[in-house]
Amino acid sequence: MSSETSGAKTRDEVEKSSQLETYDEKLGLDSLDTSDGDAALQLVGTQATAQFTEEYNRKLRRKLDFVIPTISAAVYFCQYLDKTSLNYARRVFIMGFPIIGQASHNNYNLVSMAFYLGYLIWEFPTVYISQKLRLAKYLGGNIVMWGIILMLHASTNNFRAFFALRFLLGMCESCVAPCLILIISMFYKKDEQAQRIAWFYIMNGLTQVFGGFVAYGISFDNGKILPPYKIIYILLGALAVVVGIVVLIWLPDSPVNASILTREERIAALERVRNDQGGTENKKFKKDQVIEALTDCRTWLIVLSTILTSIPNGALSNFSNIIVKSFGYTSKQTLILSTPGGVIGSAMVVFCGWYSDKKGERMIPIVFALIPTIVGAAILVGLNGSSNKGVLLFATYIIGTFGSALSTIYAYNASNTSGHTKKVTINAMTMATFSIGNIIGTEIFQPKDAPAYIPGKTAIMVLLIVQLFVSYLLRWINIRLNRKRKAQLEEEKARRGWTDQDVQRERERHAFADLTDRQNIFFIYTC
Repeated sequence: MSSETSGAKTRDEVEKSSQLETYDEKLGLDSLDTSDGDAALQLVGTQATAQFTEEYNRKLRRKLDFVIPTISAAVYFCQYLDKTSLNYARRVFIMGFPIIGQASHNNYNLVSMAFYLGYLIWEFPTVYISQKLRLAKYLGGNIVMWGIILMLHASTNNFRAFFALRFLLGMCESCVAPCLILIISMFYKKDEQAQRIAWFYIMNGLTQVFGGFVAYGISFDNGKILPPYKIIYILLGALAVVVGIVVLIWLPDSPVNASILTREERIAALERVRNDQGGTENKKFKKDQVIEALTDCRTWLIVLSTILTSIPNGALSNFSNIIVKSFGYTSKQTLILSTPGGVIGSAMVVFCGWYSDKKGERMIPIVFALIPTIVGAAILVGLNGSSNKGVLLFATYIIGTFGSALSTIYAYNASNTSGHTKKVTINAMTMATFSIGNIIGTEIFQPKDAPAYIPGKTAIMVLLIVQLFVSYLLRWINIRLNRKRKAQLEEEKARRGWTDQDVQRERERHAFADLTDRQNIFFIYTC
């Protein structure tokens, strides 16, 4: 009997030991394999051996700020101008714009949609190609190509060619946001990322101002040499080519091989972000990380958030000027009167980025961004047909604040996802959903609803009210995950007898192992 009891205890111990090993593997402990980790390990290893002062890190961050957000802003400036060039070209169609001169309102919708169809179809291939290549070089090559394609818009006078060019433009531009988000996440700490993303995303609003004034000036051209819409496409395309060359030369791919930094600065750049557990780059495609991304409920809530905010974007980016014109203004007056909305939208982007990093929040700034849009849409619906142009214009100015939501979603992805393949997968899903939302958005403003477009405006209001609830749900999930993670870590400390120094050593060891946020017990979510 004694022998049987002894044997039973041994089996229990073996089973318990096996359970602990499985638990350790799940949390990325003991079984940690750094041979498959990030490229950063080649430069800094698994333990922090170099220490840098706060002053040194501040100077390094200023150096990075001078290059990365600045070039990123130039890229986004070009992208948004290019993306909305159809809107501006349409406003000066009096000199022979083919989509209006030869086709109907429906064809304008189709050409608007073509950009996002190309964007959608090429999104997943482009992010996985970028994972295998030098990130900034791949981005720069795509920018040069889209500049050339944009200039080719001036060479065609028929609908089919225009549709094809817009489709190719969407393909080339589909890599922009995923590449820039990855670069920001590699160089900046979690409490710095939202502001840096806001610094380039602000271009969405500023290009509305710039593009409006440029299109207004060009609209006075008599078209004797070139129709004004062709001038728009040639100028914007040439600008994109120049920006693409700048990206190829100066934008760094990652801290590991950043030519703008010395070797010491590269090490410091990596050590700055080590404790965030976000990792850097890893060229190996990992199927298990794709599966984790697809089975993470937060991924699908981000997808839902993106589509809820992208449908209004697709509608307003192509029809905002039409709405203003419906108040009784001329095409030229509309170009100028639409610009204040870009200033207000830009101010909201800056505020949300600042608040997001300052308070360690990602979802609350989205709520701040959505409320003015909901109010603006309600005013446009409620005062439809009103002669009070001032109030209606005010509504169109505040309706664009929702754009800040997408920049905050970018920041959410950057600071709440770890594992390089998981990152690129979630970024691809986000941007693919962005294109789907924009495709739907181009269709919610139907010709039969002109000029008031009440169903479209109502849809915008309803979609964003739903997003308010989704934002709070995501925030609650992350808070809950952090509490569970903290309890797990305390349990491990007690079980293993770890000191605070032991915990820090393990945290450093896990930082660049290319673990996902689920696998890494030291990863903390930003709510």
